[in-house]
Amino acid sequence: MRSDPTPRSRPAWLADAILYQIYPQSFADSDGDGIGDLNGITERLGHLSWLGVNTIWINPCFASPFRDAGYDVSDYLSIAPRYGTADDLARLVETARHHGIRVLLDLVAGHTSDEHPWFTASANDPSDHRYIWADTDEPPRGFVPSPGGRNGAYLPNFFPTQPALNFGYARMAPSEPWRQPVDADGPRANRAALREIMDHWLRLGIAGFRVDMASSLVKDDPGFRETSLLWKELRAWLDRAHPDAVLLSEWGDPAVSVPAGFHGDFFLHFGGDGDGLALRSLWNNHGGIDMEHWKAVDCFFDAEGKGSPRPFVQAWLEAMETIGDAGHIALPTSNHDFSRLGCGPRTPEELPAAFALLLTWPTLPAIYYGDEIGMRYVPGLPDKEGSVIGFAGPDYNRAGSRTPMQWDSGPNAGFSTAPADRLYLPIDPDPSRPTVEGQRADPGSLLNLVRRLIALRASSPELGAGAEVRILHDGFPFTYVRGDRYLVVINPRRRAAAFKPARKPGRGAIGTGRLVEGRGVTLTGDGVEAEGFSYAIVDLDG
Repeated sequence: MRSDPTPRSRPAWLADAILYQIYPQSFADSDGDGIGDLNGITERLGHLSWLGVNTIWINPCFASPFRDAGYDVSDYLSIAPRYGTADDLARLVETARHHGIRVLLDLVAGHTSDEHPWFTASANDPSDHRYIWADTDEPPRGFVPSPGGRNGAYLPNFFPTQPALNFGYARMAPSEPWRQPVDADGPRANRAALREIMDHWLRLGIAGFRVDMASSLVKDDPGFRETSLLWKELRAWLDRAHPDAVLLSEWGDPAVSVPAGFHGDFFLHFGGDGDGLALRSLWNNHGGIDMEHWKAVDCFFDAEGKGSPRPFVQAWLEAMETIGDAGHIALPTSNHDFSRLGCGPRTPEELPAAFALLLTWPTLPAIYYGDEIGMRYVPGLPDKEGSVIGFAGPDYNRAGSRTPMQWDSGPNAGFSTAPADRLYLPIDPDPSRPTVEGQRADPGSLLNLVRRLIALRASSPELGAGAEVRILHDGFPFTYVRGDRYLVVINPRRRAAAFKPARKPGRGAIGTGRLVEGRGVTLTGDGVEAEGFSYAIVDLDG
């Protein structure tokens, strides 16, 4: 049995992080081959600095055959040529540092590509236990037949081309003799390899990792006990070797992942006792798609007012009760795996209220590239590098959230100089698509609002991740006070709403104060009246 090391350090900078996720294939193409790259990101750091972003997370940029858009790694220590070189990454990290921006990489910890040298060696060596092999004539359920000289079959972690690394099983089973304990040679070697990979890139200057499928490592692990011990072991090493670095998990359950050793975790469309209810009940970015795996729920950000903020608030409260000040919850607008904030019937006029909540709620805000200008989920695209995932429904294509960044009104929206038919994915064909250039020139744009909200949060400790929140009304309009100073009112439905508190919300009466940001909200002296799609942030000391 392994020991249960207790994580010690928590980098102070993370509490003030404004996260921005970059899908590198689609952000900016510097060399005209139609695919975004690291130098393209470097060239666009000025936009992120202007916006106020201070932490970027880049989806996997390592060598890969790209059957799952880079989440099938064939060499953890090499940059994929399509993105550039290790020198390009070093230049990006250094330039970002001068802009006050930290860089996080995406660590695929639980599996590799079936083209990784580790796997090709293991597929021909029965004594190699870096992966999970069943030496049987017929592949057990879920296993894939061996592609090499080795008899039997291997266990994949997601797609068949992504063999699961062997971190052991929490429980043995006589009917499955291929199961190995977590302290066997293969699992020990893989844990050591994770340390080596992280150490390699941290020494280059990156600030940490977002860890893909972080809960998937130890198999048949009730309550994730052994998986948690694994991550605590790695966190204890990280605290000693790189105390200013952070680990954020793709777990979707902060109440489990933060005690397991992560500095933070994302509310996601899956995970937790409510199967992702925290995020889906907030904005449910399903885009009208019938997803079998992630069923649609009525969400608070629904124009007809079908949902409520209560499920989100309850999930947040329950998670915070468990994690306390040990780590953070990150709240994303969307990501590369589910539809954008601008999807389905949701219109541009509904987005400002969403960002008002995102940047005033006590979580780490995480903006998916392009959401700051209201880029939309684009339906009807072809399968691209494994973008279609059948278990979530036959129509669920992640490519719709991965289209090129819309920089300007020029060819290919300023993303690339390549011919349109050579682009990684097509540009959104909507002639009214938003652009950074157009919105920077418009003081009333979503982009300029997001910039002002980020600046307000950065200058106001009362709006930070650790400051107090008091909920005055958990209906329409959603009304709360941050740090006993800022009154926030959010009405994401089409119909107007009003609220009169039974007592004063804190310093200053609810009818007094200075409007910092907002539209359509009136303070009446004894309450608030909110028009449809309205929001307000009021300085009660103002």
